[in-house]
Amino acid sequence: MYAAVRRYEGVTDAAEAARVVNEGFVPLMRRVSGFVAYFWIDAGDGVMVSTSVFQDQAGADESILRAADFVRDNLAPLLPNPPQVMAGEVVASA
Repeated sequence: MYAAVRRYEGVTDAAEAARVVNEGFVPLMRRVSGFVAYFWIDAGDGVMVSTSVFQDQAGADESILRAADFVRDNLAPLLPNPPQVMAGEVVASA
């Protein structure tokens, strides 16, 4: 499995960002080949984190591209700063 993690800082409205992600982005992630799971986390203090898990690296890579497009087109006012993006192979899970 592979995962992609994106950390957003300076979130202007966490509740609205969560609504838009849940209604618009989650369905996009479910359609990516190899989808396993997706999480959108409110870490507080204007920080939100997304984690996407896929069966292979291609799915994780695709999720990064789709996230960038979705944020640009739907969330730019709410997520004004570019995310820190990390991705890699899942080497342990429970």
